[in-house]
Parts: sequence; C-alpha cells; structure tokens
Amino acid sequence: MAERDPAWKVLEKPSHPHDSARMHVTGEARYADDMGEPEGMLHLAFGQSAEAHARIVSMDLSDVMAAEGVVAVYTAADIPGINDVSPVAGDDRLLADGEVINHGQPVFLVAATSQRAARKAARLGTIEYEPLPAMLTMADARDAQSLIEPTQCMARGNAAAALESCPLRLSGRFEMGGQDHFYLEGHVAVATPGEDGQVHVLSSTQHPSEVQHLVAHMLDRSTADVTVEVRRMGGAFGGKETQAALFAAAAALVADKTGRPAKFRCDRDDDMVMTGKRHPFEVTYDVGFDDEGRLLGLSLFLSSDCGATVDLSPAINDRAMFHADNCYFLPDVEIASERLKTNTVSATAFRGFGGPQGMLAIERIVDHVAARLGKDPLEVRLANLYGPGRDVTQYGMTVADNIAPQMIARLRETARYDERAVAVEAFNAGSPVIKKGIALTPVKFGISFTTTHLNQAGALVHVYADGSIQVNHGGTEMGQGVYVKVAQVVADVFGVPLGQVRITATRTDKVPNTSATAASSGADLNGMAAHNAASAIRARLTEFLARTYGCAEEEVHFTPDGVLVGAETLSFGEVTRKAYLGRISMSSNGFYATPGIEYDRDAHKGRPFYYFAYGAAVSEVAIDTLTGEHKVLAVDILHDVGRSLNPVIDKGQIEGGFVQGQGWLTTEELVWDSKGRLLTHSPATYKIPTASDRAKRLTISLWDGENVEPTINRSKAVGEPPFMLAISVYSALNRAIAATVPDKRELPPLDAPATPECILKTIAEFKAP
Repeated sequence: MAERDPAWKVLEKPSHPHDSARMHVTGEARYADDMGEPEGMLHLAFGQSAEAHARIVSMDLSDVMAAEGVVAVYTAADIPGINDVSPVAGDDRLLADGEVINHGQPVFLVAATSQRAARKAARLGTIEYEPLPAMLTMADARDAQSLIEPTQCMARGNAAAALESCPLRLSGRFEMGGQDHFYLEGHVAVATPGEDGQVHVLSSTQHPSEVQHLVAHMLDRSTADVTVEVRRMGGAFGGKETQAALFAAAAALVADKTGRPAKFRCDRDDDMVMTGKRHPFEVTYDVGFDDEGRLLGLSLFLSSDCGATVDLSPAINDRAMFHADNCYFLPDVEIASERLKTNTVSATAFRGFGGPQGMLAIERIVDHVAARLGKDPLEVRLANLYGPGRDVTQYGMTVADNIAPQMIARLRETARYDERAVAVEAFNAGSPVIKKGIALTPVKFGISFTTTHLNQAGALVHVYADGSIQVNHGGTEMGQGVYVKVAQVVADVFGVPLGQVRITATRTDKVPNTSATAASSGADLNGMAAHNAASAIRARLTEFLARTYGCAEEEVHFTPDGVLVGAETLSFGEVTRKAYLGRISMSSNGFYATPGIEYDRDAHKGRPFYYFAYGAAVSEVAIDTLTGEHKVLAVDILHDVGRSLNPVIDKGQIEGGFVQGQGWLTTEELVWDSKGRLLTHSPATYKIPTASDRAKRLTISLWDGENVEPTINRSKAVGEPPFMLAISVYSALNRAIAATVPDKRELPPLDAPATPECILKTIAEFKAP
C-alpha cells in the first residue's frame, strides 16, 4: 500500500466561520439548559456553609424538607459510593462531612420541583457550627506552615554565588490577584436515569471523562454505567475542567436516588462563591545584572494561595516555575514555589494555568532592572533573549524553535515602537495630569500537558454510503473553535467540502479515556487523532479502488475536484456507495499520543513541552493621575500560530485572550471579607472588561512561519499563549506612573490588578520621598 502524505504536508487552510456561529446569532445553538425538560424533572440547589472553617455540630433540615416544592434532601450520609469530586487528591467533597473548610462549601443538597423552590429551601437549613481556626490569607497560612505540598525548587547554576559577584543588584516584591472565569454560561448538569443502574449526564464540562469517572465512583458503579455528553459550553477558560464534577455528581445522585431526571443550573452568585478562581500570587526577587541589563543571577520566590484543597495546584504552580523565564536565558537561577493552603474556595485551572503568573514575575523584574539603569525596558529584554549558546531553560529543555528575536524586531518596526516611545516621552513632558506609557513585551509559552500521560487523544470517524461524514473526538467545544478545526482536518483527508462533515457532541461512550480540553492542546491532540482515523478509512478506500479499477494505489488521489482513479474521476459519494456494496469498512477510531516529551518532576528536569508558541505585543496607555483611571489607547499584536488551521478563528482567540488578560491585570479584583466571604460575587461588584475597555485601535497579525514539530498542518496552539500578551498593558502602566517622577530610577510599586485605587496609591507612594 502506498505511503500516505503525513498530516502536516498540506496547504495552509482558508478561514471558515465557527461551526455554531449562525446558531449563536439566531439563538438556535442549544446548551444544556436549553434542552426540553421531561415530566418529573427535579431542580437542585446546595445548602452552603456559613463558616470558613468549622466542625458541624448538628444539622436540622426539617424546615428544608417541609418547604414548598421540595421532594428530597440529601447529606453526605446518602452518598452510596465515594464522597469525592476532586481531580487527583481525593479531598474535594461533594457534600461536607463533619467539617467545612471554606465559606460556601456545599453541605446538603435539595431537590425540588423548580429551581426557585430549591434555592429558597436551601436557605432554610439550621446548622450548628463549632468554629475552628481559619486561615484566610497567605500570611495566615505561611505563619501556620499550611501547605498543599512541600515548597518546590527549580534551579540552575549557583544563584547565591552569582548574586554576590554581580556588579549591580536589586530586590523587589509585588502581588497579583486571582481572577474569576466569568463564563457566560454558568455551571449546569442534567442527569437522566437509565435502565439497570445506568445514568446519562449532560454536562457543561471541559473534561467529560473525569466527570464520568467521578460520578461512577460516587454512585459505586462502573465507569461504563455512566455516559457524559457535552455539545458546547458558553465559555469555560479552565473553570469547567475540575469544577463541573461537583454539579454533575449532585445531579447524578438525585437521578439515581429518585429515578427522576435532575438538573442543576447554578445561580451566578452561587457559582462565583462555590467555584475556584485563578491563583493569587505574591512574588519576591533578588536579581543581579550588569550595565547592559543582562541578568546574571536571580533568586525568585513565588507564593500562591491554593485555597482549601489540592485541586490542580501542584501542576499549576509547576507551570509558573516553567514560565518564569519567558523568552529570557537565566544563567544562574533559583526559583522557589510556595503552595499555601487557606480556608478559601480552592483555586483551580485558568487560561494559562500558572504561566501568566510566572511570566508576569520575570517581566516585572526586567522592567525593574531597566528602570534602575535608566534604559528603555525593550533594550533590556533584547539583551536577555535566548540565543545561540544561551538556549537551555532552567528545567533543562533546549529551546530549538526560538523565533522571539525575529518577531520582536518585526513588531518593533511595524508598530513604530521607537517613534511612538519618543512621542510618548514628549507628551509626558508637556502634560502634568495625563501621563502615557508604552511597552513591548514578548511571550514564549510551552505547549503540552506537563503531566505527561495526559498528552493523548482519541477520535471516531464514520463515512456513510452517501458520502456524508460524521466525526467525534474527545475535545470539547467551549467557543474556541476546536470542532470546526478538527472537521476541517477530516474534510481535507477526503478532499470534500467542510459542509459534508457532521460534527457530533463529545460523548464518553464513543471515545473513552479522554484528557481535558485544556493546556491549549485541543486541536493538536484531537486533530491528529481524527486525521489518523480518517486516514485509515482513506487507505481502505484507496486499496479498494485500486483493486476494483486495476490501477496502482499511487494513481488514486482524493482531491476537491473528486477522487481520481487512474484516468477516471468519481465523486466522493460514488466512491463510498461502491465501497459499501463492496463490503469495505468505512468507520475507524484514531489515536494520538504526543511524542518526545518526558519530565522528572522530582528533579524538575526534562522536556515537558512538545514546542513553544510565541508572540509579542505593543500596548500604549494613558492614566489620569488625579483619579487613577486609565485607558488602553492602542495595541499591536504579532502572534505565532504556526501554519494556521483557521486564521479567522485564531485571530478571534488572540483578541479574546488579550482582552481577558487585560482584565486580569487591570479591572478584575476579587475581594473577601474578614469572615472569608466573597464580596465580589456578581457583575455588580466584579468588573470584567467590556467593549469600552478594548483599545480603539487593536491590530492583530499572524507570524508567517510554521511549527518545527510535525503537528497537524504544522500549526500551533492558540488558546492560552495570547493571554500573556496583555502583560504589555501592565508594563505600559508602570511606565506611565514612572513618568510622574521622570528622573527617579526606580519602578513604581504597582500590584495587579491595576485598578484606579491601586494606581492612585502607587502614584502617591512613588512620589513620596
């Protein structure tokens, strides 16, 4: 049989609209909460803890049970299997058992005839608590030495010795806050009981297989007894990777106990209170450098608030350490990572998965060095880039695909950075109240799950006798366009129009044991798995046609103009009809495991990433020094997606990621009170960026290169890397504040998010003698 062309040897793909775009606009796209409710559907709500940390002394739920519309009330004692909805550590309870560990933790579960009835009844429980010491801040946890695991260290060379011998040295500290995912569709799950103990769960989740496993264990059933399905999510950003299991398990418990379908659609306020956020970080550093700004020694200490349970915090904090170099070679470096356990809702996955926190740390350090030297920060960035002889990361991976220098050079020219920097300086000299800042920052982001075994995917492709095609895979669609990208891959294999490929909902009974759609790997993994499945079918068709028409397999070609078989041209439908009559299998599963990656976590050494995605952004901002308000005036982005699978989808991801990153660094402030209660739990108190916060001029260009690794079509991941482009906004804000005292060779003490209050406070501190 002739050797098939590998997946990446294809022409660059044209842009196609999102597969659900028309349905999104018309309202026809159906989400879990849009499905018709059968007779007898029960609606659910949690009774939540009123304490951050306490022992449950007694619980009287008689008023709950007597409330109008209530059908059943459940506690931890009613769970038939394992009371656990955690991804790894076994420490996340579906319902609290004897102790509560954060405010808002689910304690009991109400099933009623309507959502309103369930929510009203859930507030009627009488629970007596014995308060226990609560650690509500990182300082509290540090004093108590409360950690989710021992402090980790990643190092190269001798940082202490290098710091002692450096000609110049400085130290600093700053904080960055967490971030709520604020997906448009909140958490929702619908469980329907089947025969013989089976249950079907429609869930808004990024990780159907994990939800399947956890529900099965909770019900004390086999995994095969549970089917989890997800067609689309109205946003997720990591917030539906582990957190969805709580609501799916609750719905499955009620469905199993009552024999009736059950829906849990979480209220927005409850959603924000009960679900995890991005990890807040505190950063301290001691850095040595020379007159050119080259970093010679660095001691970096990263502390994070992991919340009340482990969740995915070990891997998230590891990734912060991985990305604490960004695009820069650190010759002698020690990076310590302190993972603190507090009595707040457990922090979880969020776009970038710890990478943004590590990357912001090194960019802050570079800005500080530049300020001390009186240099443009871009010059210090350029002096520290990876390059020949300086191409190995602090965890021992060679940077073989370094395009950061070329990308920075091009963006510097196309965005007219130098000219605009001079203009900003001139503006500030004549403007006592409004100050401007401009910054160019790069991005280097590693692509792969750093937990190696997660780098696998499966797909299922059916070709029907009429030539139509159905594709199913383990990726989940949360608006990012992975479904249309994978459908394009399958269409290309057979040379048919995209409209001939039907995309079907992700289901655990079609493709098993899938990894989460996370780590920016959805298209990489599932695209290659689907390609492998489709290629297997194409190979069978090729062999059949060559045999039927008496030609060599090399003479069979699947093209957009039809299937060429020797001197004849057949439509794809004609081919599939003949193959059906010829009893040729036209269904195949496909599998893909990312090659060439390995990592020793104990030593923090290895090659955890298959490749790096790069980018660079120039942001220009203005601040009002009297109010602290700011405006992002202009943004220019050059981003690397390899050979794009779908340019318009990729540009949408870049813009969305940038604006979300801008929100994290400027407007999205999480506030808890002294009792551990989240105060910013609705749109009224939590400010995500809106259209008015987007720069009036925002240009996005795609780098005209391809992946050095043989990914699908030589493309690169695009979900997470653009988020970090927004660090350019934070850096520009620092420069604008620094312009209030132009001759001071120091970096303003600006924390993130840079809210108006924070900017005003920073200006006052910076101006102080």
